[in-house]
Amino acid sequence: MQASFPAVVISGTGLYRPPHVITNAELVEAFNAYADLQNAEHAEAIAAGERTALTHSSVEFIEKASGIKQRYVIDKAGVLDPTRMYPRFTPRGDDQISLMAEIAADAARKALEQAGKTGADIDAVLCSSANMQRAYPAMAVEIQQALGAGGYGFDMNVACSSATFALEQAVNAVRSGASKCVLVVNPEITSAHLEWRDRDCHFIFGDVCTAVIIERAETATGADQWEILGTQLATQFSSNIRNNFGFMNRAEDRDPSDRDLTFYQEGRKVFKEVVPMAAAHIEAHLGKLGLAPAQMRRYWLHQANQGMNQLVIKKLVGADAGSDVAPLILDEYANTASAGSIIAFHQHRADLAAGDTGVICSFGAGYSIGSVVVKKR
Repeated sequence: MQASFPAVVISGTGLYRPPHVITNAELVEAFNAYADLQNAEHAEAIAAGERTALTHSSVEFIEKASGIKQRYVIDKAGVLDPTRMYPRFTPRGDDQISLMAEIAADAARKALEQAGKTGADIDAVLCSSANMQRAYPAMAVEIQQALGAGGYGFDMNVACSSATFALEQAVNAVRSGASKCVLVVNPEITSAHLEWRDRDCHFIFGDVCTAVIIERAETATGADQWEILGTQLATQFSSNIRNNFGFMNRAEDRDPSDRDLTFYQEGRKVFKEVVPMAAAHIEAHLGKLGLAPAQMRRYWLHQANQGMNQLVIKKLVGADAGSDVAPLILDEYANTASAGSIIAFHQHRADLAAGDTGVICSFGAGYSIGSVVVKKR
């Protein structure tokens, strides 16, 4: 089925990791201090039953709920300030490179080095992430300029599935001949849209950026090449994961601190609904390629929740496969939105042998699910 198409490969990946680590213990200390301040400020309303007192978080609660032990962030001080509870970034002028473009260019240069390419070899840049720093000009075009790339660039947003959705567009562009070498970058500055003041989700996200080089196998010269056997995308509308921040908020006379203008979710509903959807999606995709779940040497899954990933794998292979089959990076990086499955692929593929196959899969708000089946060359 795929034989009539030219072979397309992933020839390089890159990772930008922020300089600051926030451990669960540090996060809990800051959150609990914030809760105490809020409870003291609103003591009368709480006593009158007009307001619910904030309860403390704990390291045990976080690790049991998610499997997360720490996260990387671009700014640590602002997040851990009980009177602020979100990062502090310095505004940049229009003549300076933006923060998102800066970290994307860092990850991209590492991917280019691995692929044996330069910025001039790139003729398409897809910047795909859960939230863009600005509306326009497109982040991808700024990244294109920073790297000295040609061709075109555009932004995409499919929440936590943004990376895999962009990979399909990149593969199609290369197969059709519209592009020769495509860069997909996933700058995820999730610390800026996480609600750090909400006990139910204050621990979920971390910052990062990933980059992937896509090109035809005939032009690839890098030592580590992964043929893309197939891609498959699916969406189904749900409001169970949502962020209502946008340019129309001002016209709606919204309070910028309204809770729905940062990340929020119905976590239990998401878990219950997304796990069977993701497992069925992967199984169906593999079936179209004449492959079975048990044949996959590795699954590089979206990194949102340890229990969720374990259940997806159990549905696919019928047993607890362990970290060798489905590596976890969530404990170190936390949820990095669309970048999670790419980090897993970036860090946990060197031990596979030629001919080994695997699945890169992301799932998230939308709902959205994207899978990419790859084979080591």
